[in-house]
Amino acid sequence: MATAMRVRDVINPRNRITVVLGLGCGLRQGEVFGLSPEDVDYARGVIHVRRQVQAIKGRLYFALPKGKKTRVVDMPSSVAEELKRHVEAFPPVKVELPWGRPEAEGQRKKFALLLTTRFGNAIAVNTWNTYTWKPALTKAGIIPPRAEGAKNWQWEAAPKDGFHVLRHTYASIMLEAGESVVTVARWLGHSSPVITLGYYAHFMPEAGSKGRTAIDGLLGRQGDLHASGNSPDSPQG
Repeated sequence: MATAMRVRDVINPRNRITVVLGLGCGLRQGEVFGLSPEDVDYARGVIHVRRQVQAIKGRLYFALPKGKKTRVVDMPSSVAEELKRHVEAFPPVKVELPWGRPEAEGQRKKFALLLTTRFGNAIAVNTWNTYTWKPALTKAGIIPPRAEGAKNWQWEAAPKDGFHVLRHTYASIMLEAGESVVTVARWLGHSSPVITLGYYAHFMPEAGSKGRTAIDGLLGRQGDLHASGNSPDSPQG
């Protein structure tokens, strides 16, 4: 978690919100790039995840989130405040892209996006990873600088250092805090809580403790009643 916070604090101001949304709401990278102001419900404290930006053979398009399912994610007040500051500093820009697949020119849609390039274009994941994410990881001391003379694509970063680590951190924080695995699965957009458990069961050290406490309370109370001769089945009871 401390690593993610370091990246948040060193990444350039325009892109700080990407770390906040990944760490604070568990959004996938493409979902962050496809987020619109109309998807943010400040009154209810939720974010509607309705689309993502994807790339195929260098062409960008809008698509439904992974699994072709939209979802509603809880939005902590700290994330809401960051979003308000971001919108004030970097006003959303309307972007038009094909919907569903790159060649769907007849099904183009336009959305105001919370995050675009400096030129008002939708963000391509691979380009962003090279020119924004990896420099931030280097600045935070997580990966070494690009070797002198190396090409951009030769700038190595382990999979564990990808943007997805923010989503993993979010899930672990939620589960360790005691949130229901069913709720966390819904927020993450997993098709089943079984998938969530498969990834994150080890982040639930207290799993079973609540039930154990309840049983101990029940059996302990019954045991006390029996010992005192005041059990429900005793003549005195």
